[in-house]
This record gives sequence, structure tokens and C-alpha cells, in this order.
Amino acid sequence: MRFRTRFAPSPTGPLHLGHAYSAILAHDMARAAGGDFLLRIDDIDQSRARPIWEAQIITDLQWLGLTWDGPPRRQSDHLPAYRAAIDQLGQMGLTFPCHCTRRDIRDAANAPQEGGPPPTGPDGLIYPGTCRHRPMAAMGPGDAIRLDMTKAMDMARQTAARGFDEIGPAHQGHHPITAHNMIATIGDVVLARPAMGAAYQLSVVIDDAEQAVTHVIRGQDLFAATAIHVLLQALLDLPTPQYHHHHLIRDDTGKRLAKRDDARAIHSYRAEGATPQDIRRMIGL
Repeated sequence: MRFRTRFAPSPTGPLHLGHAYSAILAHDMARAAGGDFLLRIDDIDQSRARPIWEAQIITDLQWLGLTWDGPPRRQSDHLPAYRAAIDQLGQMGLTFPCHCTRRDIRDAANAPQEGGPPPTGPDGLIYPGTCRHRPMAAMGPGDAIRLDMTKAMDMARQTAARGFDEIGPAHQGHHPITAHNMIATIGDVVLARPAMGAAYQLSVVIDDAEQAVTHVIRGQDLFAATAIHVLLQALLDLPTPQYHHHHLIRDDTGKRLAKRDDARAIHSYRAEGATPQDIRRMIGL
């Protein structure tokens, strides 16, 4: 099996040192294995994506000395593929429309009878099931589409339970998936939001399958979401890659870098006269 991985930034701001670490690590692992390194532009959120940031991303990656195989894939060019997957899950009876706002979910989670802090998972606050009874025929223009996790795990119990293999150092080994954990700690995840073709949890699964990705190399902050992706792969009869979740680059206070932290943006270092090798030293590569 030929090694094939990708770097998938969102064009909503500048690349920082954390992005550089992820991109360089994936690129170097692919080249060392004689495999393919792909660039994917995760621009499905057109309300925030900007062409100027996409151009900056490409410029920064080229300056770092990275090359990719084939033209970049843009999510905005593949909306029919996401819709087909959502329709397929709907035909399986696994989706429902949801008109709850984030505030509605937060208020339900903070209800006095619940007690303690509201439970959160990799998709945010765990959904309380308010709209789970609604059929897809009741879908309104402002509704999100959610996956009924209980039904999904019941349908994919055998295939999803096989879990996934993690080759990254922090979580190395095999990770099974259980219905209890998926229902209690993740809940009914969003598959599509209003005015968006698909949410991240679904689009990343379709993209990786369509690009024949064999190894997913990304930050440790996405490790908990991997079970969602493996479940969707099982439901949609898609292959499950191997996963490598790497450590995160943090600032002096230990906080994870964000796109708004322009002081650590790659273009800022370049403007100050840094070299690509300087960047590699800063991030430990």
C-alpha cells in the first residue's frame, strides 16, 4: 500500500508555527516513505474562507520548501459528494433536522436538574436530543442535520467496534469504539450546518476517502474526534486510514497557538528574515 497523506488548512487566517509543524511532519513522512503528499484547502465555510488567505497559505508552504502531488483539492468544489453522503445516511434512517441554537443547547445542558458542569465532547456540548424525534421531512431552511448516534452505533456496531490504529506516540496502539462512549461522550454530531455543504466531521471523511488517504497526520486536539470519523467510515462503507496525532506547538504560557496569534505567523517570521531551516529548528524538526 502506497503511503498517502495530506495537509488540510482552512483559508481563514495565516499559517502559524503549529501549522508548519503539521505540514512539514506530514510532508517529510510521505517523502521518507516514497509516498504522496497532498494539499487540501478546507474552504467549506465560505462565510469565513478568503482567497487572500489561500494564496498566503500556498506561498508560505512553498517558502518552507514543501511540494505536493497534484493540484490542491478545494472542498467548495465537492459539495455534491457531501450531499450524497448525507442523503445516504438519511436513507438509512440515521439523520434528523435540528433547529436548536448553540444557546439552546447550552441552556439545556445547564438545566438545574442536571447538576455539575455541562458535558462536552469533540463536537462541542453534547447534544441533549431535543429534536431527535423530528423526521427529515420536517427540515427547515435554518436547520442543521444531525446524526442519531444511538441508531448509528446500533447499525454499525460490528464494523465500527473494530476501531482504529494510532501510530502517533501519545496514543499509540489500537483503539476500539464502544456504543456507550459514542453516545455518552460524543452524542448526536452535526453533519451539516445551515448554509454549509457539510460540517467538518463529515467532510473530512469524504475527502480522505476520495483522495485515497492511507495515513492521517494531524494535531492531537483532533484525536477524540477520530472515533466519529471511523463510525462514519463504517456507515458509508469507506476505508479507515491509519492515524498519527502529533503534539501541539504552544506559546510560552502553554496555550495552543491560534490563527489570531499573528506574532507567530509564518509570514511574520519570513518578513523578519528567518529561513525555512530556522522554522524547523523552532518547532523541533
